[in-house]
Amino acid sequence: MKKCSKSHHHALAELNITPLLDLAFVLLVIFIITTTPIVNDLDVDLPSAASRPKDPKPKVNYVTIESDGNMFLNKEPVDLAGLQEKVIAMRVDDPDLNIVIRGSGRTKYRRVVGVMDMLQQANVGKVNLATEPLSENGPRKE
Repeated sequence: MKKCSKSHHHALAELNITPLLDLAFVLLVIFIITTTPIVNDLDVDLPSAASRPKDPKPKVNYVTIESDGNMFLNKEPVDLAGLQEKVIAMRVDDPDLNIVIRGSGRTKYRRVVGVMDMLQQANVGKVNLATEPLSENGPRKE
C-alpha cells in the first residue's frame, strides 16, 4: 500500500476561500446595482388631512372602602344601597362607566366583594382594583 506524502496531505486539509470571496463580492455588486433607491422625482400637490380633536379620556369614578366599612363614591359618603342607586344612574348617563375600587389594606375582603357584586349587578363592565406597588424591602408594614 502506498501512503500519501505529508505534503500532499497538507494541501488537501487547507480550504481555498478565494472562489468564495469572489462569489460574495459578485453577489454584493449585483444586490447594489439591482436595488433601486426610492426617488420622488414628481412634484405632487398632496391634500391636507382634516385635524380632528382627540377624544376626551373617560372619567374614572372611585369607590373607596375604609377599614371601618365607610364607603365613598368620588369622595361622597354612601352606603351599599345608595352606592347601587348612584352607580345605576351614572350607568344610564355613561354606558362606558369606569370604576376603580380603592380598599384600605385593612378592609375586610367581604366588603370589597360586596361592592364588586353590586357593580356586576349594575352591569358595570370596567371595574379595576387600585393597588400600590411593593416597596423594595418587601410588603408594607403598618
